[in-house]
Amino acid sequence: MSTLTLTINKQDYQLNNLDPRTTLLDVCRQHLQITGPKKGCDHGQCGACTMLINGRRVNSCLTLAVMHDGDEITTIEGIGMPESLSDLQQAFKDHDAFQCGYCTPGQICSATALIEEIKQNWPSYVTTDLQNPDGLLVQEIAERMSGNICRCSAYPNIINAISQVLENNITDKAVSTTITTKNTITTKGSDSASVTGIWSPPPSETQLSKPSQNKASQNKNHNAQAGAHS
Repeated sequence: MSTLTLTINKQDYQLNNLDPRTTLLDVCRQHLQITGPKKGCDHGQCGACTMLINGRRVNSCLTLAVMHDGDEITTIEGIGMPESLSDLQQAFKDHDAFQCGYCTPGQICSATALIEEIKQNWPSYVTTDLQNPDGLLVQEIAERMSGNICRCSAYPNIINAISQVLENNITDKAVSTTITTKNTITTKGSDSASVTGIWSPPPSETQLSKPSQNKASQNKNHNAQAGAHS
């Protein structure tokens, strides 16, 4: 008889003769009644099942439980309960960063890891200075949270909640000027950040150049037609 020991939220669970094909998500929900992590797409695309494994965020629907004997696994229950909310959970509550709440456990687990990654100066896909990533930028937070989908579209409030905790935790960041992006305004070093509307990344250089190219093409066609009629 084979026994698997999983350490989840600092508590050891032993499972005997577990089917090796069972995902970590199904073990939690179906075997251990740890129902905070949600099964959304079951394909690793929505992030509702996000857990922390040794401090790293993982889509638990895509990883097998047998792979994590001896690992430190944390679900939303290990981050905070209603009577003892973490700072991030309280910020989500303060900013109304959820509507139906289904994706919220995964959002908070992912954001918890995000804050630690920024503290360690990990860059993201949109980071311009790889040596000194500026994790307080709105586009940085949005990119780092892009693996978690909110079907209610509470993204502006989610970004505001994360920004609040980041500003309170990252005290060694220098105060800089106000950053303005399309549909967003956030002031680093201020008491709070403000994001309104549905956030979208600023246009790329290619996108910015298209109008001028189109205009030049239109002018060229116009001149050609004028020459034909003269």
